[in-house]
Amino acid sequence: MNDQEYLCLLGPTGAGKTTALRVIAGLTAPDEGTVHFDQRDVTSVEPEHRNAVLLSQTYSLFPTMTVAENIMFGPDIRNVSDRDKEQMLVSLLDLVRLTGRAGSYPRELSGGMQQRCALVRAIATSPDVLLLDEPLRALDARLRIDLRRELKSLAKTLGLTVVHVTHDQDEALVMADRIAIIRDGRIVQVGTPSQVFNEPASPFVANFVGQSNFFTGTVVSSGPDGSEVEDDTGHRMKSRPTDVPVGEKAVLAVKVGHTRLLKLEAAKLQGRIERMLFEGRVVHVDVDVDGVGRFSAKIPASHGGRYQVGNEIGVGWNRNKAKLFPYPEGGLENELRVD
Repeated sequence: MNDQEYLCLLGPTGAGKTTALRVIAGLTAPDEGTVHFDQRDVTSVEPEHRNAVLLSQTYSLFPTMTVAENIMFGPDIRNVSDRDKEQMLVSLLDLVRLTGRAGSYPRELSGGMQQRCALVRAIATSPDVLLLDEPLRALDARLRIDLRRELKSLAKTLGLTVVHVTHDQDEALVMADRIAIIRDGRIVQVGTPSQVFNEPASPFVANFVGQSNFFTGTVVSSGPDGSEVEDDTGHRMKSRPTDVPVGEKAVLAVKVGHTRLLKLEAAKLQGRIERMLFEGRVVHVDVDVDGVGRFSAKIPASHGGRYQVGNEIGVGWNRNKAKLFPYPEGGLENELRVD
């Protein structure tokens, strides 16, 4: 990763995200490969000499120290001046909404407050690399959204290099300069949030970062203007240009947010609405297309009254929003699993 970059390591539970942080911090030895800081091999360097601070999910606050004392533990060791420490403490307490709890002890704080205290204690050490393991996990929804913006801004202001582990795709998309998708202990794609969302490297990434609909078939045409896939029932659907050869089995992926509900006469895929879920600004609609499968779409909440469960409806998308992948060797279901 780059210096002063905010990298989010995104993947399902058990993918190896926390293990990767521990390897970077020097707490776990890698089975293979090396760890480099500024082109310097630190694989054999002890954790205390790496200046890589790991904020674990257990917080590890000092129980006999107040919030302020916990936060200032690092600056105290480095003999930071009292004036600078005071300014730093005020700024950090304000960041995480703990200004009124500076004199409290960890046992007097809620789980969310303890997590916020641990977060700014890690930041106060001014590490070369800040390693965050689900740092916003225990916070309520409103505070979590606020801290996304402020944590990213603070990291940029302080010039921190951050590796932030999360399984929350929205968190990664909002906060990251780049996102690394990890699966089964391997990085499967690295890119900006836009690249990972719009140009996924595999069906797994397409579905994990922004839910996607999938259409499986054989490539029947391909050219600079786009491609076309036909399934076993004779349905033909279009996508953007592809490198998958004509005659090969392929998977078409299109984001749920790019999938549209259409009038029956205007759609190649026709089905019946089987479920509608209100999600605030939008309504999630599931459509069962006989012989093909379930397709999902999101419509503005204001349009929700136009449809009802049981309605027959068409499903479609702009071909430029759909991407073709070679059919996975282990099958599509295995490709999309997240366990």
